[in-house]
Amino acid sequence: MQKESQDNHTGDLRESINFAQSFLVESIDETSKYLEKLAAQDQLQWAHEKFDEKFVLTTSFGIQSAVLLHMTVALKSRKKPKVIWIDTGYLPKETYNYAEELTKLFELDLIVAQSSISPARMEAIYGKLWETGELRDLNKYHQIRKIEPLENVLSELDALCWASGVRKGQTKNRESMSHIDYIRDRLTLRPLLKWTKKDIFYYMENNDLPQHPLFEKGYSTVGDWHSSVAENNNSKGRSTRFGGVSEECGIHVDENNFLGEGI
Repeated sequence: MQKESQDNHTGDLRESINFAQSFLVESIDETSKYLEKLAAQDQLQWAHEKFDEKFVLTTSFGIQSAVLLHMTVALKSRKKPKVIWIDTGYLPKETYNYAEELTKLFELDLIVAQSSISPARMEAIYGKLWETGELRDLNKYHQIRKIEPLENVLSELDALCWASGVRKGQTKNRESMSHIDYIRDRLTLRPLLKWTKKDIFYYMENNDLPQHPLFEKGYSTVGDWHSSVAENNNSKGRSTRFGGVSEECGIHVDENNFLGEGI
């Protein structure tokens, strides 16, 4: 039965990838090279026109999130793409307040993705998985609170392509990323892939975008309250996340690699 289930999953995966591929005139590599020549705003416009309602954005309402969300305002369409926010239930109060602010400011069509298991129930069954210092436990936490909720919403929306604000300079894994690629059955678009911290800062300044409240307290990246700290003499950037155990939360990593090595 397990072998049959695996075969069915592989078949569904190939069918989904082939369907998504049919939306691309060129190969995935050629499409990525084409997108690389476009500005971030134009990449978003391309995906919105190409995939229509099957194109969505994801956001963490983190330090740089306002940039990509602001770009949705300028899309040439009467209907903006849906925005998926993964609420782990462990975000800082500043992030919840920031989410309210940006949702109203940009009039986002927001969908909140949450785990089917509450934080209290998860802790009762598995313990505080982020406290053990074990990569396996951290991966399980990410799978329960982030990856599964996102995948469930993407499936409900029948999304073929989702955009995120990942950048090459954030982690080693992201250094090798392309502007468009496949992750877990779907295409993922990365309009800000080659942006630097300065690009982010000046875009926000030039467009008068509000900063995340924790930015002024020294945070260059922020996720859950228990796994995020301000930059210090020992940690900078993504190394301030997850107690140094990992730089990735699994959302931007292929599931097969994630299970082996660990936003």
